[in-house]
Amino acid sequence: MTRQLRLFLILLGLALASLAAAGQALAHAALIRTAPADGAVIAGAPAEFSLSFSEPVSPLVLSLIGPDGASRALTRFTLGDRTLTIIAPSDLANGTHVLSWRVVSEDGHPVGGSVLFSIGAPSAAPPILTAQTDPAVRFMLWLGKLGLYLGLAFGIGGVAFMAWVAPLPAAARAPIASFLALGLLSMPIAVAAQGLDALALPLSAALQPVAWQAAAASSFGRTALIATFALLAALLALFRPGGRGRLLATFVWLGVGAALAASGHASAAAPQFLTRPAVFMHAVGMAGWAGALLPLAFALRQPDGAQVLRRFSRRIPVLLVIILISGLALAIIQVERLQALLTTPYGLVLTGKLALVVALLGLGAFNRFRLTEAVVSGRASARSQLSRIIAAEIALVVAILAIVALWRFTPPPRALAAAAAQPASVHIHTGKAMADINVTPGRTGPVTISVSLLDGEFGPLAAKELRLALSRPEVGIEPIERQATRQADGSWQVSDLTLPVAGRWTIELEILVSDFEMTRLKETLEIRP
Repeated sequence: MTRQLRLFLILLGLALASLAAAGQALAHAALIRTAPADGAVIAGAPAEFSLSFSEPVSPLVLSLIGPDGASRALTRFTLGDRTLTIIAPSDLANGTHVLSWRVVSEDGHPVGGSVLFSIGAPSAAPPILTAQTDPAVRFMLWLGKLGLYLGLAFGIGGVAFMAWVAPLPAAARAPIASFLALGLLSMPIAVAAQGLDALALPLSAALQPVAWQAAAASSFGRTALIATFALLAALLALFRPGGRGRLLATFVWLGVGAALAASGHASAAAPQFLTRPAVFMHAVGMAGWAGALLPLAFALRQPDGAQVLRRFSRRIPVLLVIILISGLALAIIQVERLQALLTTPYGLVLTGKLALVVALLGLGAFNRFRLTEAVVSGRASARSQLSRIIAAEIALVVAILAIVALWRFTPPPRALAAAAAQPASVHIHTGKAMADINVTPGRTGPVTISVSLLDGEFGPLAAKELRLALSRPEVGIEPIERQATRQADGSWQVSDLTLPVAGRWTIELEILVSDFEMTRLKETLEIRP
């Protein structure tokens, strides 16, 4: 076994180990706001529900579980970019309901959750079922993505060699065609796994139409469609010599960028005018660089191989500049903080990718500055050494793509930051008074607390003063007291407060209704780290 093959197997093993340890996929689009609010008690049945997210989403499964535990599907809704408005059934009973939702975010990731609200007064909450993704589906999704990436990089990238370097060596056509076939065969695997993951279905449901429909409705459906046409067109270009073949090769090369920019983490990030073009350019540059390796290896066996190598060596710096600039822009947007490279799953995947890319750049630099001129001058030993290094580069590209496929299971730090910024909320309901409390952000550190007060009949409560206290006596934190300030809209606010630790805090409101009446409300809420 060669050293290059051993290196590839080690890196592939690390990628599979990372996949196994990734756990359940985390949410990539955060739920920002709901109506009714989570935990709210409302006087009468609402005409509609609304869910607002941090990114555009598409609904997959919507249902409402009533106080009696019966579940009914919610099929009437409208979608306005980031807000999903759902028509409520007209016969909702009093008591506690659970609005269960599962959507797919713009980056192709399924997101699910539940919202509890009560009509009239709370009752025993019906059970909430949490969707879990089958590990076999996760592996199938990773494998399908890897096969697709290999087809795009070595298949279409190999065809692109015709457009920007030189005609393909005849011996290179068969292996490039094999990679194109791999991409096409991997497509249905990736699409089926995308649908299964979106609906949290087991692997046994892979042939059910609903899974394929869910995948087609997601942003990955656009990627699959564009990539399929590009792979098929690349097969046609592969066996069309001359100017027409080169023109078609150019279009399918650009198809790699269009396919990968149609979905995924980075393409869904803001600002779109920067991220989508950056993904496009990064993908085109990657395919051009990686796809040139196989043709170069075969060209070195031909008499004119030195001239092909020199042409590639002169032109590759342009692609490398495109790859590095676009990659840097995307990394800054996605990671946001340098420490996230080592403290988040997404950052660790990026760090692993960067380490392999640095190794790949090192081999490329050695080829350009030490071996290219030696090959051009006719040294046979230099050709042999360069061929071995190109084999190592191919193994590194495969390992990089295997690691990149893991990004499907890791939320970018920007998405984690958006989720962390969401408020922690609690509703307190008594016969005399009610309060809706929002702590923003709902995590440790400086926070702002907003309180809306209602009387026992769901009308506004005209309080004279409001004082609140937060405590965690189990960890030695006695009540932190603050006087709230009335706002122009009638709500109350406390802004000069810092919560030092995460966990379940006790919050107590002291409401001065009049000079002779004081009402106290008490509840707990969860503060995230």
